[in-house]
Amino acid sequence: MSATAITAAPATDHEPSASKPWPPVIWALLLITLIARSLGFAYPFLSYRLGDLGYTTEAIGQALAFFGIGWLIGQLLTGWATDRLGRRRTLVMSMATAAICLPMMAQAHSLTAVCTGALIVGIVYDAPRPVVSAAIADAITDDAQRAAANGWRHGAVNIGAAITGAAGGLLAVHLGFEALFWFNAVACAACALIAHRYLGADTPTRTNQATSGTPVRAALGDARLWLLLIASTAALTCAAGMFTALPLLMEEDGLSAGSYGWTQVANAGTVIALTPVLTPWLSRRCGVSRPMVGILAASTLLLGVGMGSAGLADTTLGYSLAVAAAMPGEIVFFIAASDVLNKISPDHSRGLYAGIWGTSLAIPVIIAPVLATASLAAGGDSLAGLTTFTAGALGALLCLPLIALTHHRPTGRRILTAEPETRP
Repeated sequence: MSATAITAAPATDHEPSASKPWPPVIWALLLITLIARSLGFAYPFLSYRLGDLGYTTEAIGQALAFFGIGWLIGQLLTGWATDRLGRRRTLVMSMATAAICLPMMAQAHSLTAVCTGALIVGIVYDAPRPVVSAAIADAITDDAQRAAANGWRHGAVNIGAAITGAAGGLLAVHLGFEALFWFNAVACAACALIAHRYLGADTPTRTNQATSGTPVRAALGDARLWLLLIASTAALTCAAGMFTALPLLMEEDGLSAGSYGWTQVANAGTVIALTPVLTPWLSRRCGVSRPMVGILAASTLLLGVGMGSAGLADTTLGYSLAVAAAMPGEIVFFIAASDVLNKISPDHSRGLYAGIWGTSLAIPVIIAPVLATASLAAGGDSLAGLTTFTAGALGALLCLPLIALTHHRPTGRRILTAEPETRP
């Protein structure tokens, strides 16, 4: 069972959703998210770093795939540790590890060293995701307010990505790509300090040894979680293209890292403009008992259309417009997916469910560069755009059986209410 002491009461349909001040831990989690993304140079600029070292497109794709494998492992490991070791301990340890490993990655030159470093850094790169997901669900019991917090959390991710793109491009020109990894390490160290200061202490709780494996078995047997995972993987293959396929496409068109940075500015500008408009509406939709699977399907299709249009671009402006077109779908997707995840996750397995779902971004990090390089080799930009659109359409179709399951099965929280003996 859970090893963390945070035990927020389950939300109910009768709980008021009026605006209430968020607890300090929420602001700390949003700040950690913003810092980690704003200086998270390691992944989006890895392809440029390796290109600067003279690696071929195929070798770069291989290194990015190793990073994605590490990302996948890291989500599962961090999700498990979030429940078993606690929120604060997991976040501090993972960010401290990243702060140590990133400078080593900056010194890697051989393909073996690069791939090994990419695997290790990938494990800790997105470690905050399951912790932050579980901690937000712990601290805020109202679904509408959770949706608002997750909406602004996604806004912080995208604002951070824009800062990463713009600042990274400038820093790379003046200081070189190695410096980006050092800045990333400093950011991770800062996140570890903030987590240690503001997240509540982790207090182990009593566990039933006879049923200690039940949460994992229950999660792996939950068809709703599997459908959400597969649909999200298809959708996020489109979103991951913003950091994997897009640099490859832009390099093929002779555009620089600075040009890529401008696409991330377009990303953030769209998010800043649309988040205050979309988040309140989506928050109200989250306040009902049924998960927002239909809206999730629509957002997945929008992601495919937006990022698929990048296959038609060949200028910085064209790529920036494609990114901006995909942003409404991405904003809606993350809020809707968080709503579905919160409503199917048992209280004692929030970290585990978040970690398993987090692999839906890690898996596309493996798929997207391989898909992009294969598409570019076989049919150029147009084929790369078509495969991206197809991924989005597939994700939307996979939401149909998920609608049936979530509309006719009780949520994870109600399962716990009916079977109180499963509580930690």
